[in-house]
Amino acid sequence: MARFCPLFSGSSGNSYYIGSGDYGILVDAGKSAKQLTTMLDICGIPLRAVQAVFITHEHSDHINGVRVFASKNRLPVFASPGTLAEMERMGCLNGVAKAVPFPGGGVECAGMYIKAFRTSHDSAESIGYRITTEDGRTLSVATDLGFMSDSVRQAVQGSDLVVLESNHDVGMLQNGPYPYPLKRRILSDTGHLSNESCAQELCGLLKNGTARFFLAHLSKENNTPDLAYQTALCSLTMNGFQSGVDFQLSVAPRENTAGKVTIF
Repeated sequence: MARFCPLFSGSSGNSYYIGSGDYGILVDAGKSAKQLTTMLDICGIPLRAVQAVFITHEHSDHINGVRVFASKNRLPVFASPGTLAEMERMGCLNGVAKAVPFPGGGVECAGMYIKAFRTSHDSAESIGYRITTEDGRTLSVATDLGFMSDSVRQAVQGSDLVVLESNHDVGMLQNGPYPYPLKRRILSDTGHLSNESCAQELCGLLKNGTARFFLAHLSKENNTPDLAYQTALCSLTMNGFQSGVDFQLSVAPRENTAGKVTIF
């Protein structure tokens, strides 16, 4: 059965395991190799199960551990050509045995089929992933979105499980301590998706077949798990959907110290 395990999620580091109990992949490696290895063990996922690392973009909270983790475990690293070029310039691929530009038509890995879609973010060439597992389940990872474009919406539509960014509460951000240029960046079309924008998307996704949602990439300074959850829940229930009957809603933890794995 297909498994989803958020190892880390948030502004301080991101990494998700998708696969089975025997093999799978990581999407992003934004913590140190030691932290990634420890969290896999906490979540009951053997290190040998990880067959590759798929990177969304080159910001540090998504690639901090990739060089050591991939080189030590002899894993291929997949990313868009633009992201790989930027990672190469940054020295993040030194010692990595195989860096693979993501092919336009998708790729097979760990018994799954992975497709990429472009996202709007202030990076070289950011992408999200839609993954079809060995038993035909689909999961999409869409974080670091300045906005939910029609192409992203179409790419994730119909997935059984969607990991969607719910980065910040607009009020907290606007009234918080961040300098004005950083606030503008986060709120821009190449920044991050707010709780409100995320919540607005969930009903459409639910109507098109998605029944499991994970809210992800929460800001530590400009959000709380409860606020993100309640904003999303309110949107869904106000549109007539019932939690536990029509959908399941969760917040990806900053660190999955409880070792929770979702079977979907």
